[in-house]
Amino acid sequence: MRNFRSNPAQRRDHYQELTDRIIAALEAGTAPWRRPWDKAACGGATAPVNAATGHRYRGINLFVLGMSPLAFASSDPRWCSYRQASARGWQVRKGEKATPVYFYKPIEIEDKTSDGGRETRRIPILRTFSVFHASQIDGIPELAPAVATKAVGERIEDVEIIVQTSGVPVRIGGDRAFYSPTFDFIQLPPDEAFHSPELRAATLFHELGHATGHVSRLNRDLSGGFGSTAYAKEELRAELASYAIGSMIGLPCDVPNHASYLLSWIEVLKQDRREIFHAAAEAQRIADYILAFHPDYAEKPADPMGDDDDASTIVAPLAA
Repeated sequence: MRNFRSNPAQRRDHYQELTDRIIAALEAGTAPWRRPWDKAACGGATAPVNAATGHRYRGINLFVLGMSPLAFASSDPRWCSYRQASARGWQVRKGEKATPVYFYKPIEIEDKTSDGGRETRRIPILRTFSVFHASQIDGIPELAPAVATKAVGERIEDVEIIVQTSGVPVRIGGDRAFYSPTFDFIQLPPDEAFHSPELRAATLFHELGHATGHVSRLNRDLSGGFGSTAYAKEELRAELASYAIGSMIGLPCDVPNHASYLLSWIEVLKQDRREIFHAAAEAQRIADYILAFHPDYAEKPADPMGDDDDASTIVAPLAA
């Protein structure tokens, strides 16, 4: 059994470190997980995977690795730990800088109460593990070409299939895209209002992300009005869910956001250094729910420990 106790002398605030990185990027005017969309170069899913196990990174790790400059500079989605590379005869080049991935585990502890009884508390344990991108590793095999990659048009059709299967009505008209929690429908402008079919699809599954919050689905609080903290948190979850879905399907996630959205996300992240972890965990839940409506993208059950005893094979931090 692993020991999740940390050494106080080496303890770092990993929540704050990651939150500060994201805030700095947002303050510079960009969402750091977004990447340029080049449909000619995109061969399908871009979600990062563990090179040793083949398992996808999920939750907060999907965004951490997705916003790495190494991911932006390469179409190779593979990462692994030093130990995993060495076990396979690969060599991380000297001087290469590791990228942290995160493992979250809530544990229960018992405390004595003032009346002599005992109470159970749940406390979060956050651990980090170092991974390296394939471009930092000598001897790693060439990335195999994608098998039976779907054309962009087919991926766009997949989005339509997902929305139809979800049962959420889509109404066309007007000049705004939104989801109505009160009447449970998605409103989209006419097709010609979008610069491309890809951006229409991205907008559609962004709004479907909001629709998952309905009481009949994942039951999130959608009562927050524009400008409220609750509204900012919900928009952040839909944004991250859009990225997660786009990474799996191979479509853009860059739905245009007004600068006020970035400012609102900065504010909620500054209020709670753990918010990005909560948002990422909920976004993964949203993405899994939506992708389950299409058999080609539904998440297949997997052992979260992977097939290697190295803790860095844990690619999905548990929900915070």
